[in-house]
Amino acid sequence: MSRVLIIAAHGSRLAASNDEIRQLAAALEPVVAGRYQRVDAAFLELADPSIAAAIDAAVAAGARDIAVLPYFLAAGRHVSRDLPRLVKDRQQAHPAISIRLLDYLGRRPELLELLAKSV
Repeated sequence: MSRVLIIAAHGSRLAASNDEIRQLAAALEPVVAGRYQRVDAAFLELADPSIAAAIDAAVAAGARDIAVLPYFLAAGRHVSRDLPRLVKDRQQAHPAISIRLLDYLGRRPELLELLAKSV
């Protein structure tokens, strides 16, 4: 395996909410199959796997390039501080692997179109 995408969500005490993110990752996998060999879900807190554990598991499975996609709508503390720090820590732990943090979902210009279609 060469490239892995990790959908990084907050995590919830409600198992159904975490399962929703896992289902999203599974549904996205065939859509991005030309760019990523695997899509995983991971969580900052309250659910497993943690983002660090998901990165470590991807490395152990042979990933050489890991992209972390923050599944967040705004640049709060998790997006602006926690995720960059976490990715930097994992990059230092795996210096031979490319681990990059993608822009969070709320920054995507397509979100405006989606919101417009939703109302």
